[in-house]
Amino acid sequence: MSRYESWGRYPRAQQRRVLPAFWRGDPPALDPADAPYLPYGLGRSYGDCCLNADGTLIDARPLSRFIAFDAQAGRLTCEAGVSLAEILNLIVPRGWFPPVTPGTKFITVGGAIANDVHGKNHHRAGTFGRYVRRFELLRSDGRRLLCSPDENAELYAATIGGLGLTGLILWAELELKPIPGPQIELEAVRCRSLAEFVDRSLESDASDEYTAGWIDGLSRGGRLGRGVLLRGNHARGDGRWRGVKPSPLRLPFDAPGFALNPLGVEAFNALYYRVQQRKERRALAGYGAFFYPLDVVHNWNRAYGRRGFLQWQCVVPHDDGARAASAILERLGATRRAWFVVGKVFGDLPSPGMLSFPRPGLTLAIDLPNDGPRVFEALDAVDRIVLEVGGALYPAKDARMAPATFRAGFPRWREFARQIDPAFSSSLWRRLTHDEAPA
Repeated sequence: MSRYESWGRYPRAQQRRVLPAFWRGDPPALDPADAPYLPYGLGRSYGDCCLNADGTLIDARPLSRFIAFDAQAGRLTCEAGVSLAEILNLIVPRGWFPPVTPGTKFITVGGAIANDVHGKNHHRAGTFGRYVRRFELLRSDGRRLLCSPDENAELYAATIGGLGLTGLILWAELELKPIPGPQIELEAVRCRSLAEFVDRSLESDASDEYTAGWIDGLSRGGRLGRGVLLRGNHARGDGRWRGVKPSPLRLPFDAPGFALNPLGVEAFNALYYRVQQRKERRALAGYGAFFYPLDVVHNWNRAYGRRGFLQWQCVVPHDDGARAASAILERLGATRRAWFVVGKVFGDLPSPGMLSFPRPGLTLAIDLPNDGPRVFEALDAVDRIVLEVGGALYPAKDARMAPATFRAGFPRWREFARQIDPAFSSSLWRRLTHDEAPA
């Protein structure tokens, strides 16, 4: 398995060169002859936003040093290649937590900024970029620019959610949030339909900091959209920090095509739904189990085989959200390939980035195996549903949307394009803008 591929392992891309970035004080010289450039962290983007076919990847992972930590004020300064896992091991024992975290801790700070990641608490906290106080950006002409809401503000807004196209982030200063302890008080709520899922999510947003849920992507008819809503809050628990040991579990090979199949997934979904408590109750769990359940198995993406998989994520506005989401689940469910679905209601806190994805509405993230034209045809169909209601697709998860779909969902794309470093590009950006040059 290549070190330099996307998490979905589709599409494949061969870079011309890999250029490591070792020292923030002596960053690599960027030769125009090696352009286009693109930063690369831990490769947890699903589509091709982290790929640069026939170009140069700048491996930012060696930029992995902590610079400063103010344990009183809750501020952390670190290099862009530091991972969220490394940050958690430092700050959680001292009573702090990232204000926003996605579903994996194996991402870099630079990647979290470039994709303006979101989490289970979007309704309370918004996106990761809201807590980035400042960062230093290396441009291809050698300039090192300090970017913040007050300094180089346009470049700051373009870099947050900017898919790594504005330059190489060298380091960043982040705000943290205080927590009472290392555990989460959580509750699983079984929902019999998508409408109930949305209603319970909105109800829970008033009382719980974290809400998100699993949806049975293979359910049909009256059970369409049934699932389990998980909601929770930070809790002291017993107050003891036990540390998080690296998981020894690893998928060492690409699974054969028959390993995951509709019948097996359908049986798993039915079992998972049934075993949830009929009577809702609160329980304590470690933060790792609540936020990062899939991180327990390293290389779990290999379960989809060598052809990989696609993760498709949309957001649809509240006014049409339930209807559009039902149509999406119905269409993808008909393929019997919508195997794992996560749902969340986004709040209305604005994202700071020009290309930030989250906005008020209902979001669905759906994993589908890359096993033939039928999946791509179904995705084209649900793209149209999203466009009809004024929604958008998440570029960090995309591997195949059309340029027109992207431009409709991100109307500030031309404004953003003016901030792109002229020597930086990506497979995704070339795919989405090949038919129209920015003004």
